[in-house]
Amino acid sequence: MPPPDPEPLPGLVDAHTHLAACGGRTEEDVRAILDHAEAVGVQQVVTVADDMVDARWAVAAAHWDERAFAAIGLHPTHAGDLTEDARAELEEMAADPRVVAIGETGLDFYWTTRSEDCADPAVQRDAFAWHIDLAKRSGKALMIHNRDADRDLLDVLAAEGAPETVVMHCFSGDREIARECINLGYVLSFAGTVTFNNSAELREAALIVPDGQILVETDAPFLTPHPYRGQPNQSYCVPYTARALATLRGVSDEQMALILGANARRVYSLPLR
Repeated sequence: MPPPDPEPLPGLVDAHTHLAACGGRTEEDVRAILDHAEAVGVQQVVTVADDMVDARWAVAAAHWDERAFAAIGLHPTHAGDLTEDARAELEEMAADPRVVAIGETGLDFYWTTRSEDCADPAVQRDAFAWHIDLAKRSGKALMIHNRDADRDLLDVLAAEGAPETVVMHCFSGDREIARECINLGYVLSFAGTVTFNNSAELREAALIVPDGQILVETDAPFLTPHPYRGQPNQSYCVPYTARALATLRGVSDEQMALILGANARRVYSLPLR
């Protein structure tokens, strides 16, 4: 059962969602999801690709509705799919003005020992380096996926040279990793995980992020915020996490929403609505 609608909190942007996985496979379905989100103050979303099929769909969805924008790339678990043809197609997609980020890309060492289908670490690193280069050449933000690979991921970024804008999607590190990312100028995006009862260290990390380097996201249909953990997530749930961040950081809900929305529009070069 989906969570109830939160009280509206205007000015928000869902910095990372998966509209297709939320049921948005047609133009009408995407419009319905975004109408629902806008009714509670979530004005724009960035829909993110995991594989080539998702990348093509994300670009299409971003053209269906002016509130949707796309991030394109291969999730690290799909890094083995980065063929020459895929590279050429992603290069073409990156030039589309509705594409605002390259990713989600990065390293995922959690699944390397749990799934035979997951690309091995060396393949992931090579694909990650290619995505970093594409972000730099296209002038788009780099959207990072990191699972159980903090040090390796930061080392690859240092070795390759990070693009101007790096977004740590669904940040999951501790306060020391957060501090390192902050000092490097990276943007930290927080999902519903920051509200979970077992996420005290993550909340400590969220507390030290400067106002200009923090985003909020759903990663829908996953990571629904407390107390609705385990229920289907969608962009309309962003205000729950935004309010949790406001309480944590000691500011009003309205001020937090303004900060989060302004940051997303700056990071992804989104128009004002």
